[in-house]
Amino acid sequence: MSSDRRRQLYWLFFAFGVVLLLQPIIKNANAPQNVAYSEFLSLVEAGDIESVEVRESEVRATKTDSSRVIAQRIPGLEGEALVDKLTAKGIKFSGYRDYDSWWRSLLLAWVLPIGLLFVLYSVFAKRMGGRGGALKFGDSDAKIYDRAKDDRVTFEDVAGVDEAEDELREVVDFLKNPGKYLTIGAHIPRGVLLVGPPGSGKTLLARAVAGEADVPFFSMSGSEFVEMFVGVGASRMRSLFEQAKKRSPCIIFLDELDAIGKSRGGLGTMATNDEREQTLNQLLVEMDGFNSDTGVIVMAATNRPETLDAALVRAGRFDRQVLVDAPDVRGREKILEIHSRKIELDDSVDLGVMARRTPGMSGADLANVVNEAALAAARRASKRVAVADFENAIDRIQLGLKKTGKVMNEAERTRVAYHEGGHALVAMSLEHADPVHKVTIVPRSIGALGATLQLPTEDRYLMTKEELLDRVCVMLAGRAAENLVCKSLSTGAKNDLERATETARQMVCRYGMSELGAQTFGIARDLRFLGNTLSGSEERNYSEETAQRIDEEIGTLLSQQQERAAAILSKRRSVLETMAERLLENETLDATELKTLNQ
Repeated sequence: MSSDRRRQLYWLFFAFGVVLLLQPIIKNANAPQNVAYSEFLSLVEAGDIESVEVRESEVRATKTDSSRVIAQRIPGLEGEALVDKLTAKGIKFSGYRDYDSWWRSLLLAWVLPIGLLFVLYSVFAKRMGGRGGALKFGDSDAKIYDRAKDDRVTFEDVAGVDEAEDELREVVDFLKNPGKYLTIGAHIPRGVLLVGPPGSGKTLLARAVAGEADVPFFSMSGSEFVEMFVGVGASRMRSLFEQAKKRSPCIIFLDELDAIGKSRGGLGTMATNDEREQTLNQLLVEMDGFNSDTGVIVMAATNRPETLDAALVRAGRFDRQVLVDAPDVRGREKILEIHSRKIELDDSVDLGVMARRTPGMSGADLANVVNEAALAAARRASKRVAVADFENAIDRIQLGLKKTGKVMNEAERTRVAYHEGGHALVAMSLEHADPVHKVTIVPRSIGALGATLQLPTEDRYLMTKEELLDRVCVMLAGRAAENLVCKSLSTGAKNDLERATETARQMVCRYGMSELGAQTFGIARDLRFLGNTLSGSEERNYSEETAQRIDEEIGTLLSQQQERAAAILSKRRSVLETMAERLLENETLDATELKTLNQ
């Protein structure tokens, strides 16, 4: 007997017990008052009786106040005399056969209560047995995207992940032409794990595979398997695979796989979760339990692959891992084109420039940029999205909202203008620095009082020592400009100092770009993947003397670049003054205006 059937029987037994408990209450709720026959006769004489029901062994009377009484008749002592007395008093009376009374008792005490409870139970069971209900919480709640019912997603709707797309085309070909592989004895991987940072398009890629192959797509998140009741997750996993096998060929997609697939060994053993482990064990069993020719392919997505259990990612289960990384500049341009299909772009909008303005952004971020640009155009009552709308959208996402209510005094505005002008002027004066796209002294919600935005000409995967030094010099240029013009320092350079110090430390300790030679210092114990630090710290593997030399090298590197920036600003102070004046006047300078001032 299934668990659902057992639950339903439990509920029926419970309802039956409730009926037994309520039966005496229902039976006695409106029961007539038992009185002596003599008292009944006195009530008749007094005219307090409205109607009488004469039975073989008793009389039931309704009083004038609507209450009821019952009296046992005395056999042989009265008969027609009672009828005469009732007639004389003008009281309505009728006869009743006792053998009919049990039907009424059965109806009132059993049939009606049981019927009422059955109706309530049916309503309750229907509500609790729906999606996510208590009576069906062991069933799979997978969302099914069917080719006949939902908008079809194909590889044409995906951009910026060409390498991942190429790997997944083999899965599509298997679902379309399985005989080609089975004839030669090959089999497609049972599981494909999509690995990448949040928002990179893993779910969209999985739906595109289903759309290209024209097969049903079962989608569930890992967190949907875990409930407070042990065994529910495993039951849902079984139900999911049973549904998928009935509709094969198809794709099962498990989003956020790390919610149920975390490693069961190591430190995690001390804080184990039985429900999660049972769900994981059931997934392992299901992935071993179907053959490669069933037409069911399991795809999953995670941004924390290093936390997954080794048994889950071994060969034969998720034996293929596909990296879905952040798009490059060409990929970002294609993504912007896809998301811009439904909006009207102004002729001046160059999506290639917008792609260069958004380094490091994921597909979800770029979709947000297009949406924010459309909202900006709608706010100014325009039917076409212009370049300014995209610029505002990117600034809003990268820097935060403009804080129009935050008013700085003139001294602070002047200091910020020289600070940002220093960044921009030094960046335009160095050979290896990225071109400056915009400078602004408009305060933003993230706490920045101004910003200097540089636009990389291309995606960079390696950086030379000269490029890193120029980057540190630009970071320290704002502080140098404040010290040169205002003759004092402020707290506005806090973030610049943090980033410059970290870059210098990496150059000395990781990249061997110092006088200490070609070696690294310290063992990084933190787990890093896709740019995210999970936990840990650095373990020192060098002496105190070496630590002192490292500190000296970092300090020397920063001091040299600070002096370098100050020398550039001193030599070109007139340009700095003009740039600060224009910033105080207009608050924002674009690349064209900066180029004019730099001549």
